[in-house]
Amino acid sequence: MDKKNYYLRNSQIRQTLIDQIKQLPLDPSKPFEVELSPPKRTLSQNKKMWPLLHDLAVQVVWYGEKYDEDDWKDMITALVAKSKKQEQRTAPGIGGGVVMFGVRTSKMRVGPMVEVIEAIYWFGTEQGVRFSEESRLRIEWAQRWGEANKNKQAAA
Repeated sequence: MDKKNYYLRNSQIRQTLIDQIKQLPLDPSKPFEVELSPPKRTLSQNKKMWPLLHDLAVQVVWYGEKYDEDDWKDMITALVAKSKKQEQRTAPGIGGGVVMFGVRTSKMRVGPMVEVIEAIYWFGTEQGVRFSEESRLRIEWAQRWGEANKNKQAAA
């Protein structure tokens, strides 16, 4: 059987999923894995993150160095991970230097991705970054999303 993903949006999808589970064979030596999780980050979130990172790359000199968007993504995700008290590990690089193991934004869920976007905005503001119009619109989206979800969580 091929992997199937269901996005639980309505009662019909829920019932389809229940029916699918009921039809699965029960075999202790070859059990099926069923995983329930919040959705991963959205393509829209990814598109919002990159203009912000570009603004950092163009405008911020950090300890005498300029960094590209990918480097800033690594630094910001490390900041968010640290704020969540997630373990940050490093290892000596095979060819020299140091390798930092971090969180991949492609594996993030929607909520943590909003935190990354907000952290970019916070850090950029602290560094005096003038965010581009594209970035400003995307920041406003992130703030609206955060407020809407904060209100939903408070109501739950």
